[in-house]
Amino acid sequence: MTREPGPSVRLKLTLSYAGFVVLAGGLLLTTVWVFLLRYVPEVIDAPATPAPTPGSSRLPAPVMFVPNRSDLLRAFAPRAVVVLALLLFFGLLGGWLLAGRMLAPLTRITRATRMAAHGSLSHRIRLEGRDDEFRELSDAFDSMLERLESHVAEQQRFAANASHELRTPLAVSRALLDVARRDPAAGRGDLIDRLHTVNQRAIDLTEALLLLSRGDRGVFARERLDLSLLAEEATETLLPLAERRRITLDVSGGAAGTSGSPELLLRMVTNLVQNAIVHNLPAGGTVSVHTEAHGDTSVLRIGNTGHRLPPELVPTFTEPFQRGTRRVRTDEHAGVGLGLAIVHSIVRAHAGTLDLAPSPRGGLLVTVRLPGTP
Repeated sequence: MTREPGPSVRLKLTLSYAGFVVLAGGLLLTTVWVFLLRYVPEVIDAPATPAPTPGSSRLPAPVMFVPNRSDLLRAFAPRAVVVLALLLFFGLLGGWLLAGRMLAPLTRITRATRMAAHGSLSHRIRLEGRDDEFRELSDAFDSMLERLESHVAEQQRFAANASHELRTPLAVSRALLDVARRDPAAGRGDLIDRLHTVNQRAIDLTEALLLLSRGDRGVFARERLDLSLLAEEATETLLPLAERRRITLDVSGGAAGTSGSPELLLRMVTNLVQNAIVHNLPAGGTVSVHTEAHGDTSVLRIGNTGHRLPPELVPTFTEPFQRGTRRVRTDEHAGVGLGLAIVHSIVRAHAGTLDLAPSPRGGLLVTVRLPGTP
């Protein structure tokens, strides 16, 4: 945005300081006039001196000089002008130095802002000293730079991982086609089945990336809905998968109203329930789904049984393509590594929180808190 050049803040503060000093001096001189000089008469009559008598040896008494108002003004006015000039000079000099010292933190913040605008997000201001408005602004700016740097690094890592994940099915498809071209007698049915599987994985990955991007943008129509109904719908959809793996689904709780996208929130619940089923024990186990409302917050809590998870591994589950090295997986519903990343994105887009915690008895406990509605 182009603006016309104007005086700097330092110059404005300097003129303000000097003007205030001169005004204070003027008020002081006015006070002297109002409460002192105005009571001095314009002409002061000298007392009469008696004439010496003839033959007397006494000298006439000296006449004492008593200044009147005009005399005081002639003596006071030039010096008052000099004092005001000195006050103006010292006000400008002191104001310039004080304004520069006061605005030095703002200069550092401006320099850091320009560096961030040119792509340097690793720079931090870190103002020293006691807490004040400039320190609060500096700390807030440093926090913003830290979040931006983390977000940019996450996006770069996500782009690299997404490129790698998308390249894998394409490379597999090309390898299968090369093998079929070198050996035309190979079974076409097996080749078609493999290409179909690889192509379906690429489609699933692309849809998951689009859904993750949609959740990150947070652009969707909002409706009133109930998390308990979404939980019932998701568990009914995934009931055949749970029965094949001999997993017991336990749905409990009451109504938990919230506002958001029905499609995205249903996908969130479905991903969580499917994740709890797939990463349960190889056979048997339980997945519990519980919904409740606490004041103005709606809570969805999903837990499963399984192996004990190391606490340092749990925070990585919400990162894209981070599947966890000790989590049990099978070829069925292998996923694309974006399940909890999509959940985290959807929860964040709905102004909620996502908490992951390893259960002491094994498995993972996931808690989603969303703003509630009456």
